[in-house]
This record gives sequence, structure tokens and C-alpha cells, in this order.
Amino acid sequence: MTIHADSPSTPSDSQETQAIPLPRPQVVRMGRRTAVVVGIASVIGIMAFGWPLLASSGSVVVAHSSDAPWLFALILPLVIAVVLADVADGGLDAKGVALLGVLSATAAALRPFGSGHAGFEPMWIVVVLGGRALGPGFGFCLGAIGMFSSALVTGGVGPWLPFQMLAAAWIGLGAGLLPRASGRSEIAILAGYSAVACIAYGFVLNLWFWPFLTSDSGFPPGLSYVPGAPITENLRHWLLFDLTTSLGFDIPRAVLTVTLVVVAGRAVLVALRRASRRAAFDVPVVFATDSSAPVSGPH
Repeated sequence: MTIHADSPSTPSDSQETQAIPLPRPQVVRMGRRTAVVVGIASVIGIMAFGWPLLASSGSVVVAHSSDAPWLFALILPLVIAVVLADVADGGLDAKGVALLGVLSATAAALRPFGSGHAGFEPMWIVVVLGGRALGPGFGFCLGAIGMFSSALVTGGVGPWLPFQMLAAAWIGLGAGLLPRASGRSEIAILAGYSAVACIAYGFVLNLWFWPFLTSDSGFPPGLSYVPGAPITENLRHWLLFDLTTSLGFDIPRAVLTVTLVVVAGRAVLVALRRASRRAAFDVPVVFATDSSAPVSGPH
């Protein structure tokens, strides 16, 4: 049989077919149910962080230490609801839940190596790369569960934990929503995102306690929260507070995360994507019977 030059079985065409890049696998797809639950959790988080900026002058500012347990009681069911929504959407199965548990445990194990030391926290590379490789819904769950697990390991359970979980979930979600890229371009995008996300994390976390640093308690007026003041004034005071206090911890966190992404990002992404492809998360399981097998009767 003669093989023509334009035959689809020629070696050149076969090589071109093999050169086509595989699509980026996502364990947790952002289905309709997942998007709704993530949206509800994000709205609650924005309200929890930003309500002091909108409080009127006649309102009584209540310490977050009293309302944090209620917020914590809302966050955990919402994180579980994200997982259940993705199971219902068909984006997550038992293997995806197992991988979520492994990566959350990895993030928890990495945090003690840098927690409390000038902002160095190597756990963020797991959240950023996990969200990037495995999807925004997966990244949301990974950030929240990883932060919760690390708090149990480091003894960091307190009124700040619900806010840490929300902020970490947003970082994982944002990593999964970054535009598609490959090679050095992808690493550059992830490095830039990591720098911005790590600094923003520190700025946002300050909102859980900064509204209670008022000038009446002896705090400098230019950095303190002013109940009932225009939102622009309080935002200016908040930014000045971040720049003069938090930035010393946020910059080392960003530098470490960017360095880890540049050095190990490509290898970790390849490993995560290969694991998701080998596990075939989005392939349905079909049980087939072998009709040629002999059927034995009762003995």
C-alpha cells in the first residue's frame, strides 16, 4: 500500500499532532453553583473587612473578637458548600478531595518554617501554584482549608483566623483566574501576582484590628481610625498605617514567594498538572462486564 505525502499517517503530521499542547487541567471547575457559593462567601468577607469604613458616627464599634466566632461559623459551612457545589457540578470527585487534603496539609506543614519571622511564609507558593494549576474553585478551598490547618499546627487559632481564611481563599481564587499563559510568560505572571497578593494580604488583614486603634487610645491621629469620618479619610489613614507598620512584614513575604515561584514554580506546576491528568479527574468511571468470561453455576 502506498502512503501519500498528504496522508494523515505520515511521520511529520504525527509529530505535529504530538506537539499540540495539552489543555490546562482544572480539578474544580467554576460551575454555576460554585460561582454562586464563592460569590456569597466573598460578599460576606467584604462586609466583614469593610464595615468599619462605612460605620456612622453614632454607631458603636464592637471589637472583632466578639463577632469573629460568628464569622467563623459562617466561613466553614461556605467552604464546605464550595466543595459540595463542585461535586454537584461534576468538577470534583473523591480523588480531587484527596488532592485538596494533601495540598492543604502541605501548606500547613510549610507555615511553621516562617510564621512569625519577619513575614516569611513559604506556604503561599502552595496556594498560588495550586490555584493556578487546578482551578479557581480549588484555589479558594485550598487557601481557606490550608490556613485553617496551619492555624491548628502553629496554635494560631484566634479572632483573626476567619479573616486569614477569607484572604487566603481570595489569593487561591485569584491565582486560578489569571489569564492563560505558558513557559516563562506564565512564571512571570505568577511572580507578579504573588508580589501583589502577598502585600495585599497584609494590608487587608490589618482591617480586622485597625478600626480599634483610635486617637482616644493614644494612637497617632494620622494613622488611627476615625468613626464616622468620610471613607476617603479613613482609607488614607489605613494606607498610611499599612505603609508605616505592615509593609516591613509584607515585603519579605512577597520576596520569598516570588523567589520560590521563579525557582520552583515550573516544576511544581508540571507535577500538579501531571498528577491531575494521571488521576483523570474529569473522566467518568464506567464499570463494564466481560461477556466472554465464563459464568460458573452454583456449586
